[in-house]
Amino acid sequence: MIGKLLLRGMLAGVAAGLLTFGFAKIAGAPPLTQAIAFEETAQANKGEAPGAELVSRKTQAGLGLFTGVVIYGAALGGLFALVFAYAYGRVGKLSARALSAWLAMAAFIALTIVPALKYPANPPSVGVPETIGYRTSLFFFMIVVSLAAMALSLNLRRQIGARFGSWNASMTSGAVFIAIIAAAQLLLPSINEVPDDFPAALLWNFRVAAIGMQLILWTTIGLLFGWLVERYQPSIAAKDY
Repeated sequence: MIGKLLLRGMLAGVAAGLLTFGFAKIAGAPPLTQAIAFEETAQANKGEAPGAELVSRKTQAGLGLFTGVVIYGAALGGLFALVFAYAYGRVGKLSARALSAWLAMAAFIALTIVPALKYPANPPSVGVPETIGYRTSLFFFMIVVSLAAMALSLNLRRQIGARFGSWNASMTSGAVFIAIIAAAQLLLPSINEVPDDFPAALLWNFRVAAIGMQLILWTTIGLLFGWLVERYQPSIAAKDY
C-alpha cells in the first residue's frame, strides 16, 4: 500500500516538475537573463574579466533546469506521499483529495511563503560571497522554525478542538503559528545583499517568478496526488486505509 502511494506521489511530482519547468521558461527566464546581464555590465564597468563558464548558460537554462526541476518534483512528491500516508485518518475526517490539498497548502506556506518573507530569493548575480553560506543557513533554519510552528499549532488545534469547537480551535492555533513566526522573523538577523543600483522591478519580477514556481509545484502535487489516490486506490478513498 505504501509503495503504491509512493509511486502516485512521485508521478504527481514529475507532472508538477514539468509544469514548473514550463512556467520557469516563460516567467523566470527573462528576469534571470536580465540579472545576469546586469552583473556582466557591472563587472565590465569595474574592468573585471568575466569568469569562465564550466557549463554554458544555454545548457543550464535548458537541460540543467529541466533535469533539476523534474527530479526535485519527483522527490517532493515521494516525501509528500509518505506524509499523506501518516496523516490520513489522523488529521480529522478528511477525504483523500481534501487531505492532499490541505497538506500541499500547508507545505507551500511553511516551506515557501514563511521563509521568503524573511529571506526572499535573489538572482544568482546578487549576493556577497562572504555572506551566502550564512544567509543559506538562516534560510533553512527559518524553514525548520516554520515546520515546528505548524506542527505545534496543528497539535494544539487537535487537543482543544473537542472542548472549544473547531472554529475557536482553528483561530487559536492559527494565532499561535503567526505569533511564533513573527517572533522568529523579528529575532533572526536581516541580510540585504542587493546592490543599491539593482533595478527594483527586475528584483520583484524574479522573486514573484520564484514563488510562482513553488505555487505551481505544490498546487499540482496536492491536486493531482489526491485525484490519483481516489481514482486508482478506492480503498484509500473509502477510508479503509
